[in-house]
Amino acid sequence: MNRKPNRNHFPLWSYLNQPLFNAQTPLILRPQRFWYSHNIRHLERCWHSAYRPEEHFRS
Repeated sequence: MNRKPNRNHFPLWSYLNQPLFNAQTPLILRPQRFWYSHNIRHLERCWHSAYRPEEHFRS
């Protein structure tokens, strides 16, 4: 049976590699808050990416 991979995993490596003394990206110590802000940034990147569905079907 093929199972779909779980894409809702916590980004542990991104959480541990946060810049400590950076004014542009402040340090977030609470994992829940980091998870929320990470999801927001991911959605913003997806929203701003160029979406061209017809390229997938062309040969």
